[in-house]
Amino acid sequence: MKPVGNLINFDSNIPYYIQLIEILKDKIRAGEWSWGDRLPSEPELCDIYSVSRTVVRQALKEIELEGIITRRKGKGTFISEPKISESLAQKLTGFYQDMMEKGMVPETKVLRQEIVSANTKVAEYLDIDPGTLVFEITRLRYVNGIPIVLVTTYLPFELCPQLEDADLSEQSLYAFLEKECGLFIASGRRYIEAVATNEIESKLLEVEEGAPSVSLESVSFLEDGTPIEYFHALHRGDRSRFEVELLRLKQHVTGGDKTRRFKKDLPSSN
Repeated sequence: MKPVGNLINFDSNIPYYIQLIEILKDKIRAGEWSWGDRLPSEPELCDIYSVSRTVVRQALKEIELEGIITRRKGKGTFISEPKISESLAQKLTGFYQDMMEKGMVPETKVLRQEIVSANTKVAEYLDIDPGTLVFEITRLRYVNGIPIVLVTTYLPFELCPQLEDADLSEQSLYAFLEKECGLFIASGRRYIEAVATNEIESKLLEVEEGAPSVSLESVSFLEDGTPIEYFHALHRGDRSRFEVELLRLKQHVTGGDKTRRFKKDLPSSN
């Protein structure tokens, strides 16, 4: 049983903090509070809902863990901006296409686009010799005017020399590779971990230094298995989340060694 309207039901068996969570969420869903709005202070919430500070703190802690609110030391508690969801594993798309499909407005600022010699790490990912010429492209990606991800991409020069004069501020890299270079990215492998931003990254992403972020490394392959792209992307932790679709495949036991093993475990009928 949910709380009635905006009140705590003190006769309910549902813990007060859980009722308060639902009340606060309902207010956000109803548009009474929008992202960026400041919530009432803890003492104010205690007075409004006639509950203890312990109840208020526990409720705020829970919805903060869900990413619904953000607490800023010395400033208060605010409604968080909705996180931008990106596909991680179920389909291989670029950032530009991903955002367009969600009805958002992606923008790109190209910070660096040069031909360099591959270092050992890049060479290993792209399966080329160190020193081989590669494109190094660093882009700051925005969504609806907000910087979301800083990404540096490496591609073998030999496979896509057309990139030297390409303007990637207004188009998808993947679309360019397919249309202008005849290269179709068919598969990829991605690695994800939580990290903290350094001074330069923080300034570009407009977050505090040391802010939590998501590091994503990826290697993409052509249809014949040739590595075509390695990139390292740093996503703002307060604005990003990733979708992963999981499938469970049925396992059929038919004949062979498995059948014989199962039969061996059965008692003899002789």
